Amino acid sequence: MKKTEVLSIDTVLVQCEGNIVSDMDGEKVMLSIEQGKYFNLGQVGGDIWGIISTPRTVKEIIDSLRQLYEVDAEICEQDVIPFLQSLLKEDLIRVADAG
Repeated sequence: MKKTEVLSIDTVLVQCEGNIVSDMDGEKVMLSIEQGKYFNLGQVGGDIWGIISTPRTVKEIIDSLRQLYEVDAEICEQDVIPFLQSLLKEDLIRVADAG
């Protein structure tokens, strides 16, 4: 079983390859080829997915979402970090290699 990564505000994340992503009525849905599982990321999750198409820190992700949705930083962080943890656990995103 994979060790769960503890995310900090400075952790750099990026999408894992091998997922088919599509828009469905304004929400992102995804098929993990490796796992054979479907995921509905929703609208905000889809925005997060787009943000991490290139490596981004958790702070950059939160800052981008705050600009899009005009949400309080603390609330955004409380909602986003567990979502990122779940994507990480499902091997949909990964911690970007240092350097």
